[in-house]
Amino acid sequence: MRVVVSTGKRKTSLAKATVKNGSGRIRINGHPLEIMQPELARMRVMEPLILFGEGWKRYDIRIRVRGGGFMSQADAVRMAIATGLFRMSQDFEARSRMLEHDRTMLVGDPRRTEPKKFGGPSARSRYQKSYR
Repeated sequence: MRVVVSTGKRKTSLAKATVKNGSGRIRINGHPLEIMQPELARMRVMEPLILFGEGWKRYDIRIRVRGGGFMSQADAVRMAIATGLFRMSQDFEARSRMLEHDRTMLVGDPRRTEPKKFGGPSARSRYQKSYR
């Protein structure tokens, strides 16, 4: 029995997906994908499954995700599922479909928050100065 572990990252969220042969069950932090809220995040997570086709129903996917907000977590889960399915099935056609649809599904987004510096309230803005 072959098992593939893949990871997905977005901002401060980190998702770890375990893909193995099964009957198409997807659980995120122990909860089924069908009850994931909000709806927008669930749709985002389902994108790689739709692009992969019916073949994903041969695998069970278990995901642990932590850190960040709900949308960042959804994107991390989406990336972990996409890479896990590709590595498990070696379906290069599905991979090219995913890359064509949205590159961040398989390739990480390097953007991170910039650290705050002195002399201002945030990373780039400075405190105002008055001359009179």
